Amino acid sequence: MRLFTMTKTVTKNLLGGPATLMYPKVKRSFTAITRGRVENNINKCIFCGMCSRRCPTDAIAVTKDCKEWQIDRLKCCTCNLCVEICPVKCLSMENQYAPPISEKTEAIYTLIAKKEASKKEAPPAE
Repeated sequence: MRLFTMTKTVTKNLLGGPATLMYPKVKRSFTAITRGRVENNINKCIFCGMCSRRCPTDAIAVTKDCKEWQIDRLKCCTCNLCVEICPVKCLSMENQYAPPISEKTEAIYTLIAKKEASKKEAPPAE
């Protein structure tokens, strides 16, 4: 009886395709709910600090005075709590993973909001 089970398994493995993806030829497709990395639309951010208070690992730091938003990717556990709590929905969870790094300092990303250009008034029409 064991011989038939073993023969069936061997035949299935020899005639069937590979169980894994053929990586260089076939790229992995991520589903929409895959948690990869947190992204911030810095121009939409109001720097309220709700995301940094909600973060369980203290990976996010927000400075309202300097209009600076900082995340340490090595501390981030991609729990999605910061994205859920954001009042203006400027945070989003991308479904692609962050690229590999070789030093800890490369994991800290700082985004600084750019000041809006002052609008020049048009000269009065004559």
